[in-house]
Amino acid sequence: MSIASNKRAWFDYFILEKFEAGIELKGTEVKSVKTGKISIQESHVRVMKNEIFILNMFISAYEFGNRYNVDERRTRKLLMHRKEIKRLIGKVSQEGLTLIPLNIYLKRNLIKVEVALAKGKKQYDKRDEMAKKDSQRDVERAVKEMHR
Repeated sequence: MSIASNKRAWFDYFILEKFEAGIELKGTEVKSVKTGKISIQESHVRVMKNEIFILNMFISAYEFGNRYNVDERRTRKLLMHRKEIKRLIGKVSQEGLTLIPLNIYLKRNLIKVEVALAKGKKQYDKRDEMAKKDSQRDVERAVKEMHR
């Protein structure tokens, strides 16, 4: 069950590989995420001291929490196997590759983050992709009209 997705990432990046990671959350954050009060639009993933963190992810303060609420945009640790982390560190060290969060979802009552290894698109790549989509849409319309 998907809770939040980053649709803009598909437009701004070429997605090369996807990985699943757990996320380290506090108690009231879990309750807030399960109610859907989360946004990953401006967030990004960074490697620091051989660990992976998600920065700038917004989780709204739990409305029934009091002193246990934490900062809404705090840095949160992602949980992955050491072997996967080392592999990602090697790939990110290459020129032009970055890690971005694509999706946050529930898996067997655990909150998971889908992280993608991606390469940024240039402006002309975005224009080419939009032109391809437009032409494909026109072809589909023409085929649909022929079958009527």
